[in-house]
Amino acid sequence: MFAFRILSFIILLSPSVLAQYDGNKFSISSSIVYTTSAEIFLNPNSTDPVVRNRSFQVSDVLNPSFEIRYRLSEPLIIGLSTEFMTTKQTGRNLIAFEGSNEQRLETEDGFRIIPLEASVYYLMPFSTLDFKFLMGAGAGIYFGKFSRTFGDTDVSTVSSQTAFGMHVSVSMEYVLLQNLGLKLEMKFRDPEFKNKNKYDKNIVNYKDTQVIILNDTFDTKVNVNGVTFLLGAAFYF
Repeated sequence: MFAFRILSFIILLSPSVLAQYDGNKFSISSSIVYTTSAEIFLNPNSTDPVVRNRSFQVSDVLNPSFEIRYRLSEPLIIGLSTEFMTTKQTGRNLIAFEGSNEQRLETEDGFRIIPLEASVYYLMPFSTLDFKFLMGAGAGIYFGKFSRTFGDTDVSTVSSQTAFGMHVSVSMEYVLLQNLGLKLEMKFRDPEFKNKNKYDKNIVNYKDTQVIILNDTFDTKVNVNGVTFLLGAAFYF
């Protein structure tokens, strides 16, 4: 909310000192995206709050992104972007029993998210011909699926919940040539989605033993709550 108030205040400033983009209206960019962390909740519907809020954290998520922007006026730019975010990490996330003894078995858990985000950017008054500083805000829709590999089986998605969310960003562009620039951006967002999942089979070969999956369907929740950084190149036309 505070960032939106700052953005609203800045838009009231006079655009007379803003730097030009040499008359270019459009830009397309490709970036490498680094997200610091995300959380996977393996029992989101549990009645026990401790179990419900227990999560498996994945970190250092890298993925590509693409964006197209259009300059509405000297200070205002709109953009539409998408990514392909996928990651898997190993943890002892499956509880099984051998007699009365509880065991935590190793699984490879992760997720895949395809965001579609619309943004409005404001070109800051202290930008120059070479350096462009922007503040942005917008909304996105996120299509996501949980993934798990356990022994010789995988997990399929029975149903998934599409996520919606808001985001804010600050970015800087360095214009190398008339039509080419480098882009550095920091984005804050918090998409969250739920899935219902099902094991492909309920008798699994795991490290030379057989494990019987009693509950072959289960729910998960994924929350991508880490800070996002983008580094890329932009082409202006």
